[in-house]
Amino acid sequence: MNKVYLFVVAFCFVAAQLFGQQIPATEVRAVWLTTNYGLDWPKNNTSVESQKRELIQILDKLQQYNFNTIFFQVRSRGEVMYKSKYEPMSSLIVGSQSAGNIFDPLAFAIEESHKRGLECHAWLVTYPLGGNKQVRSLGIKSVTKKIPGITKQYKSEWFLDPGNPKTDDYLLSLVKEIVDGYDVDGIHFDYIRYPDSGKFPDDGMYRLYGKGKSKEQWRRDNITRFLTKVNSWVREAKPWVQVSCAPLGRYRSLNGNGRGWTAYETVYQDVSSWIQNGVVDAIYPMMYYDDQLFYPYVSDWKSIANDRIFVPGLGAYQMVELGWSKTDILEQIDYSRIQETNGQIYFRAENVLSNTKGILNSIQELYKYPAKLPAMTWLKDTVTDVPFDLTAENVEEAFQLKWKIKNPKERKTYTIYRSESDSIDINNGKNVLATGLRNSEFIYQPPKDGNAYYYFISASDSYHNESEISYPAFFWHSDTIK
Repeated sequence: MNKVYLFVVAFCFVAAQLFGQQIPATEVRAVWLTTNYGLDWPKNNTSVESQKRELIQILDKLQQYNFNTIFFQVRSRGEVMYKSKYEPMSSLIVGSQSAGNIFDPLAFAIEESHKRGLECHAWLVTYPLGGNKQVRSLGIKSVTKKIPGITKQYKSEWFLDPGNPKTDDYLLSLVKEIVDGYDVDGIHFDYIRYPDSGKFPDDGMYRLYGKGKSKEQWRRDNITRFLTKVNSWVREAKPWVQVSCAPLGRYRSLNGNGRGWTAYETVYQDVSSWIQNGVVDAIYPMMYYDDQLFYPYVSDWKSIANDRIFVPGLGAYQMVELGWSKTDILEQIDYSRIQETNGQIYFRAENVLSNTKGILNSIQELYKYPAKLPAMTWLKDTVTDVPFDLTAENVEEAFQLKWKIKNPKERKTYTIYRSESDSIDINNGKNVLATGLRNSEFIYQPPKDGNAYYYFISASDSYHNESEISYPAFFWHSDTIK
């Protein structure tokens, strides 16, 4: 059965290549940017300016290759990458700062991402706090010292205890200061799970709060309870902020295949319940497997997604660790499109952007045009006003588009389309010239091909609900300045 399935997958991939699968106009194209140990960033801790240059280079490359989202790791194990009242700044940042040059990495990442049309989501490691060495390095600033009652040691590692309701309060305090203090586009939870199905030391909490449930279901409900609190608060504070999670890559055992971890059975992530109860807007499963451990599980995730955003997490790092070829990743991208998932996200950023085994060169063809982000219509389904007074003209050495919008202070982004016809298909990726723009003008170097183009503009609200397109602006591009 598996051989037949893999043959179908291979055939679909080849067919798509031969017949030129249309590039989607709407899909998530994201990376997890890992700050833990400086794996993706920062590599350099000699100065704030060097760290800023590093991050700008990463963001420039993401923009160049038509990515549209960055998941910026703002909390690793008890340390953070923003100015927090509750947890210490990462030692990777503290070492680079001077008295007159205080650096807030999250604020900088958001500002620079938005300049480039990228969304920036705050990625938090949820329950793990690190080993004894990590905890000792934080001293009295460690939550294990400040609030020891909500922490547990298990197999030489420290964790926040999901079974203690006070853990929810502590984590929610971190969420609140991020969402209140920063213009983030999303809150994203990683390691929102129990360490494994072993002997995590929570018998006392289970006796206190179990209330007749099996321990397995009680553990699942603990995680769901926390997410429910987060979602409820975010919907009141900034309702457009996407709440998402990165569950294990396989939700449950399929077809008798019980090898390895699963989200529901092994680490107590009741993702179907999260989705059905509306406590998450998106899931980004860490699907770092190949062959029969990948393809059937894409379909399984799709079956429980309930029209929420589902984006497979692809293990680009496996090209280094397990010797995968780039074709393994490319086939997964193609299959995710065939299955009409909402895009792709890669772990880690460096494994893609360093062009491991030529993967970035190949992705360049698959991401040939920019892509819009999927709308969160379950949060809001009305659309914003259509931009108007779109103008097109040469300005000095470049070409400029400008437009107007009612209520310009509203939080919104813009998409520009280009076509040789005054009618346009906004669902065809080749017609998208730029998206994620946050200012009402756009400057670029057009092709000097002597062709005439119609330009259109649309506006999207913070939920990515897109307006109708504007009346077009027409321009004939040539070496002659108009």
